Amino acid sequence: MSVFKNLVNIWKSEDSLSQAWASSNEMLTLSHAMFTDAINALRSGEKNKVIKSIKQRDTDINNYQRDIRKKVVTYYSISKDVTNIDSGLVLINMVVDIERVGDYTKNILDLAKHHPKKLVSEKISDDLRIIEKAVIERFGNTVKTIQEMDEEIAKDLIKSYRNDLGKLSDNLVAASISGNLQIGEEHKASSMVLYARYLKRIGAHLKNITSIVVNPFESIGYKK
Repeated sequence: MSVFKNLVNIWKSEDSLSQAWASSNEMLTLSHAMFTDAINALRSGEKNKVIKSIKQRDTDINNYQRDIRKKVVTYYSISKDVTNIDSGLVLINMVVDIERVGDYTKNILDLAKHHPKKLVSEKISDDLRIIEKAVIERFGNTVKTIQEMDEEIAKDLIKSYRNDLGKLSDNLVAASISGNLQIGEEHKASSMVLYARYLKRIGAHLKNITSIVVNPFESIGYKK
């Protein structure tokens, strides 16, 4: 049995940790829905309908994080067994990354709010379209990985991270700053650079979340 499945068994065997584990799954699902709606708002230009609901969901995510922290701390403060303390640290580490994804999703929402028209990545940059597609797919697969404790998907996601996301984002930003990539209006250039950066950071936090399935606590966020 994998380290992660052992941790999940520990979480499920203790009442407060079981509640914290269930809440972390709900928090991740909520974050995914929030991310999807923020991108739809940016890409469609229909932003007013979702801004209020996304901000409310971000508040819900923050509440989840505080509640999960409280449950984990409460469990270890009254438990006589401290041999499995790594399980609590892993859970807290995961919800911190989920919360950070929510913050970058809010940044994407701000882009949607202030961008004068809908952002069509296909007309701006092929690389931006590839980054966007990769993160959207990665998010869905990350949710599946955590919920199903699927080590094979986790390994594939971690292995492919740098190849399909980080380098493209960095090159796109560098090309825009250096002037090698001409986009047109200034708002398009700034929106593209910010969007690429937000997507990259979301992808990085998703990698951290995915890595808990296959890595011990000290290696979370890194290739095994």
